Amino acid sequence: MIRIVIAEDQRMLRSALGTLLSMEEDFEVVGEADNGEDALKLIENLQPDICLLDIEMPRKSGLEVASDLKKIGSDCKVIILTTFARPGYFERAVKAGVYGYLLKDGSIDELAASIRRIMNGSKEFSPELIVSVIQDDNPLTDREQEILSLAAEGKTAKEIAKQLFLSSGTVRNYLSEITQKLEAKNKIEAISIAKEKGWI
Repeated sequence: MIRIVIAEDQRMLRSALGTLLSMEEDFEVVGEADNGEDALKLIENLQPDICLLDIEMPRKSGLEVASDLKKIGSDCKVIILTTFARPGYFERAVKAGVYGYLLKDGSIDELAASIRRIMNGSKEFSPELIVSVIQDDNPLTDREQEILSLAAEGKTAKEIAKQLFLSSGTVRNYLSEITQKLEAKNKIEAISIAKEKGWI
């Protein structure tokens, strides 16, 4: 029996997924959550084989949950379900070690088949998502993404510098470089572009 946890903040979709997957003879939906924090707790407590995570959820995104599970060495295989073909999301999902990255508009039969293949050792990625990555490379380094993420949280150059043990001048140089790379007019526009692409 393949034990599954579903984390999705849209109640109707979560309920429909749970009902349809439970109808498969070899699947058992053991838990459901409507936010990332609860999903993480459920996965730690129930030790499911598979967890289906929506990308954009309250309190923790699906990508953050996947990353946390990788850090704690969980055996649960993560499948990200998304409506967003954003290249940065896909890159971050791969870095977080997910086993599947699938679009929500697929059929339940396709999802069930993907779950079975993942349990047999495959990785499943929607072709549309791979194409979007090839077409739109992320120009930012890991450090630049980290600095821009902190700036997006409203932190000043001085606060970022303190947190990352850098000088304020170095942080300003990074932000200037980021703005140029993204062909943005200013930091605010750079944050907006990076968020839209899923790079932060």
